[in-house]
Amino acid sequence: MVTPGAGSKMQIQSYKHNGQLHRIWENSTVLKATETIVIGANDRTQVTESDGRTWVTREPAICYFHAKHWFNIIGMLRDDGIHYYCNISSPFVYDDEALKYIDYDLDVKVYPDMTYDLLDEDEYEDHRQKMNYPVVLDRILHNNIEYLLRWVRQRKGPFAPDFIDGWYERYLTYR
Repeated sequence: MVTPGAGSKMQIQSYKHNGQLHRIWENSTVLKATETIVIGANDRTQVTESDGRTWVTREPAICYFHAKHWFNIIGMLRDDGIHYYCNISSPFVYDDEALKYIDYDLDVKVYPDMTYDLLDEDEYEDHRQKMNYPVVLDRILHNNIEYLLRWVRQRKGPFAPDFIDGWYERYLTYR
């Protein structure tokens, strides 16, 4: 698999199960890329929604993508600490165009004190029925929610102390 080079810019593209483009983040800086992990960063980057509307992110963020896990993690650096937004999604793929994944609606929001909320269960259920998610996919996604929550409780991966701050320091060297 092709991997982006550290320091290069990449676009991030999110799709839905039916193949429709969902959202695009422009100009994320690649901090680390292997065949299994991509860590990127952005700050005040433009995001384009599927309907063409655009908005700009409000704070620096470190993005963690894995080629084997069915989730990705965004650590946002805010004044009151690091807030995490975790998308339950397909593992990523990367080609010369962008880093790509399928967003499966379910999200986990993790607060600086490591408490969390599971979000968008109604949206997931609606899309599961409309797009005919196979039973095996539903099981994979729910198993990965549990796996992700173990990472949160164990402070593993991006939830480890200093993970986000350390990668943010690296990001600042590319600015």
